[in-house]
Amino acid sequence: MAHHSDASTRFRLPWRVPRSGSASVPACREPAGAPEWRAHVRARLIVCAGLFAMWTAGIEARLVYLQVINHADLMARAERQQTRTVVPPAKRGEIFDRHGRLLAYSVDADTIAADPSEIDDPDGVAASMCRVLDGCTGDRRVDMAKKLRRRGAFVYVARQVSPAEARKVRDLSLPGITLLKESRRYYPKAELAAHVLGYVGLDNVGLGGIESAYDSQIRGKDGKVLIQTDAKRHALFSRVERPSTAGADIELTIDQYLQYVAERELRAAVRENHAAGGSALIMDPRSGEILALANWPTFNPNAFTRSDEEARRNRAIQDLYEPGSTFKIVTASAALEHRVITPDTPIETSPGYITFGSRTIHDTHHYGLLSFTDVIVKSSNVGAIKVGLKLGPQLLGEYVDRFGFGQTLAPDFRGETPGIVWSPDRLDPSALASVSMGYQVGVTPLQMATAVSAVANGGHLIEPRVVRAFLKDGKRADVPHKVLRETISPETAATLTTIMEQVVERGTAKAAQIPGYTVAGKTGTAAKLVNGRYQKSDYNASFVGFIPSRKPALTILVVIDSPHGNGYTGGAVSAPVFKRIAEAALTYLGIGPTLNAPPPVMVARHDLSEAPQPITPASTSTIVTVVEPARSGLMPDLSGLSARDAVRVLSRIGLTARLNGDGFVVSQTPEPGAVLVRGDSCDLRLGRRPLVPLAAGGAPE
Repeated sequence: MAHHSDASTRFRLPWRVPRSGSASVPACREPAGAPEWRAHVRARLIVCAGLFAMWTAGIEARLVYLQVINHADLMARAERQQTRTVVPPAKRGEIFDRHGRLLAYSVDADTIAADPSEIDDPDGVAASMCRVLDGCTGDRRVDMAKKLRRRGAFVYVARQVSPAEARKVRDLSLPGITLLKESRRYYPKAELAAHVLGYVGLDNVGLGGIESAYDSQIRGKDGKVLIQTDAKRHALFSRVERPSTAGADIELTIDQYLQYVAERELRAAVRENHAAGGSALIMDPRSGEILALANWPTFNPNAFTRSDEEARRNRAIQDLYEPGSTFKIVTASAALEHRVITPDTPIETSPGYITFGSRTIHDTHHYGLLSFTDVIVKSSNVGAIKVGLKLGPQLLGEYVDRFGFGQTLAPDFRGETPGIVWSPDRLDPSALASVSMGYQVGVTPLQMATAVSAVANGGHLIEPRVVRAFLKDGKRADVPHKVLRETISPETAATLTTIMEQVVERGTAKAAQIPGYTVAGKTGTAAKLVNGRYQKSDYNASFVGFIPSRKPALTILVVIDSPHGNGYTGGAVSAPVFKRIAEAALTYLGIGPTLNAPPPVMVARHDLSEAPQPITPASTSTIVTVVEPARSGLMPDLSGLSARDAVRVLSRIGLTARLNGDGFVVSQTPEPGAVLVRGDSCDLRLGRRPLVPLAAGGAPE
């Protein structure tokens, strides 16, 4: 037990209090200043813990901001840094004329672009580029520097620069500057058909003409390519998200040569007559296809920004003018169709003027008593007004609408003006008189040409078109011809054609005569309305006609605005332009003469056993006799008649003639005695054979 007590005493802790009765051992005491040390350590620990807690809270807050609040923006920035999107431009479709000759196509052009985030000295970079760009002014340099200061990863600096300028900029190796390829529209014929084609802006968007009207088909669709890059912007991987697709090619109804002729003659006429401008149209009356559409002044679509709005305006579809006497065709059509008059109906035009209250309308001459044919031939205002008053406002208004006035006609043009026409309910006698002679009605040249084409083709108002077909992926989609409505009967059209032929043969349009061809047409001279008053020095001079008149191939209209040359009337100013355009067109298209044509070169055959049978020419009394069977509804026998006489007979019975050959009628289809179908056509084969002289009684000897 004593051994255990000693051990216990030996290992007792020094600060342990001894038991009662045991030997007293002195206790260890804390050193002086111990409580102060503890306080200092505790304070430091608290500060460190607080700082650590604040640091931890800051990191957590930053992580929350980055991972939650700003997550989308950071992801987008990372995407931009690691991924570049390239947009391969679509190839814009090409435009051709009706014979496949190229009128518009696209070429690659260099564009200068920049990443402003990589440029530290915008002013210095702008100054360096300005030194190598042609025509760079101080204002342009300031503008470039302003663009380079913008926030963002892309900005255009200069669009579609020349190859030489692009090469100089590339040689500068400026930071943040890059060169891109863009598609630029090019028109190899410059001004030719500029108003038909239109033009394209910097963003490859059509801004006028066909380029604008069919922009969605021509432009195609841009592609999209994603490129993965490393930290040094080097491409690592690319993926085609969407391939670019080329636009459709367009084939126009325009004939490049006829367009050139129309522009050449129009330009010469405007300059010769010191006119303000003009328009010329060539149309196929059977299909509505526009073969040429010319305006003056014009512009170069390759540099359309350098032209003014006046030059870019398409006068043929946008400008309104009072047609004057050419509009009498509408008045005559309504009157003949409803048999209000006949070509031979006498109309008294004395004393050369007509009065409506305080308003007096004069004729250019005192004609006296005229047949209705001569009212049109001599272009009598008084005669046309009296016919218009007989028609009345409702009937005349109906035919104004039938012929397409007051409405848009061409789907291939944007911005076409519908024109200005009166409501029949508002046509008092004075207004009705004005409309009857072509005043107080606003039309476009395209509307006038379309209306006259309806007379030429036998009474069908056909939609005027300038687009012939769309070509895409090796497939051709033709644009069909569209008949809008029937205007007049074939019989009325044939009668009116005869009257219009007389206008050219002996009336106001003698300057439109073309040797060897029958021409039907009408002149128009209308004073211009300026600030509500008709001018005495400014006129719209026009002529519209079709040729050959009995088998029309072309309708041609010429309008000259404010001529101040040797004349101001349609017959003096516009009819000669019609003649020059028509002569060139007839030669180009190979349309032979229809009157007094020289005999064709014949190759004699030596295997004929019989001599050719002679043809008996018809006398004037015989022509009258020939028409007699038509009264019974039978086809007359035209054998032996000359081409001119046969055409007159067919016109009188409401048929149109199709001539083949030269000389006198040797055969016909339908044959004599067949049932007569008015409005149909008759094919006549002509020939030149020995003539048997007629006896005094009219029978061959």
